[in-house]
Amino acid sequence: MQQTYIGGKKREDFANFEEIFKGVEAFMGYVPNAHLTMAEKPDLLLAFSNLAMTIFQSEGIDMQTKQLIALASSLSSGCKYCQAHTSHGAERAGVKEEKVAEILNYSESGYYSDEERAVLDLAFSSGRTPNESNAGHFNELKKYFSDDQIIDIVSVISMFGFLNRWNDTLGTRLEDVPKSFVEEKLKPLGWS
Repeated sequence: MQQTYIGGKKREDFANFEEIFKGVEAFMGYVPNAHLTMAEKPDLLLAFSNLAMTIFQSEGIDMQTKQLIALASSLSSGCKYCQAHTSHGAERAGVKEEKVAEILNYSESGYYSDEERAVLDLAFSSGRTPNESNAGHFNELKKYFSDDQIIDIVSVISMFGFLNRWNDTLGTRLEDVPKSFVEEKLKPLGWS
């Protein structure tokens, strides 16, 4: 994909968003270029930041599961930018690199529990176009999760649906931190 990253401004160009950037950097380890592009439209960055904070601060499901959902959704949609971000995010949340590298084989992998398989079945299915989720996915989820937790699961999937389209469409340039993580940690484990 050709990189069409618009704007090209740096963090310093958006001093009014420094508090948001500090929070994102504390959470992710860097400020994503996607945030810099959104900062071109201040109301968009504020709305997205509030949505992301609400979803990631919800306590219905743990951070490792949220990051695995984000990764599965990004893999399913094909967004390489988000795949690098979410694999790095999963590792930062405490998911072992071997488990991250094994996510495409989650249904057979000993790294994944039945609960996680139910979540990932929905995340992979709903990340496709057209959406392939169905009642069976939710029947399986209800074995392990409350309605409130299922809403949290779908919230993560939906947020990454937006991010996958945003970054793939704009061709957002990948930052060094997630790029290095994939190249140094996952590629030796068979990640492509």
